[in-house]
Amino acid sequence: MSLNREQIAMRVAQELKDGDYVNLGIGIPTLVASFVPKDIEVMLQSENGLLGMGPYPTKETVDADMINAGKETVTAITGASIFSSSQSFAMIRGGHVDFTVLGAFEVDQNGNIASYMIPRKLVKGMGGAMDLVAGAKNIIVTMTHANKHGQSKLLKNCTLPLTGVDCINKVVTDLAVMEIRDGAFHLLERAPGVSVEEIIEKTDGQLIVPDNVPEMKLV
Repeated sequence: MSLNREQIAMRVAQELKDGDYVNLGIGIPTLVASFVPKDIEVMLQSENGLLGMGPYPTKETVDADMINAGKETVTAITGASIFSSSQSFAMIRGGHVDFTVLGAFEVDQNGNIASYMIPRKLVKGMGGAMDLVAGAKNIIVTMTHANKHGQSKLLKNCTLPLTGVDCINKVVTDLAVMEIRDGAFHLLERAPGVSVEEIIEKTDGQLIVPDNVPEMKLV
């Protein structure tokens, strides 16, 4: 079976390393904050001016003034810092973010990403994504493998305007974990119960499949 949003975020959280400074984009990426492994310490950064973001609050701890870049209420961990958005973007543009997790509409086999532009919709632009794909050291994309019409979102070449070029390292979808290198998607893991054949069928770009593809371990 394909993964749900929380399971995608849970798998991405396994990629975090102790001491990382991490930015989480809106949508599925924000859920990663709730699944940071207990044995590591990371500092979650939000481009609207918060370093040290914690998981979503309970009803008892909610603070309407404490929000992430997606305008959702969040918590702050001990030692957190609050500052201006301009300072936050200076951190990003200065290369001080180790790891970022973004959503996307399309990713192609050359590591290009298209993550904005919905004509006549409420999404008005790319937000901080262009800065993040240029400034972060390690970038992972989370998204569904196909769109609502069943068309692949993992392409030979993106069809929408690009947010960044040759910048994506890995993609975690509801079906698989893939690494992008040498002009191709390399299949690393598959979702529990999902066949390699289904992943091949729903991947438009070049896909390199090893002899053995293990199932993801979700903890």
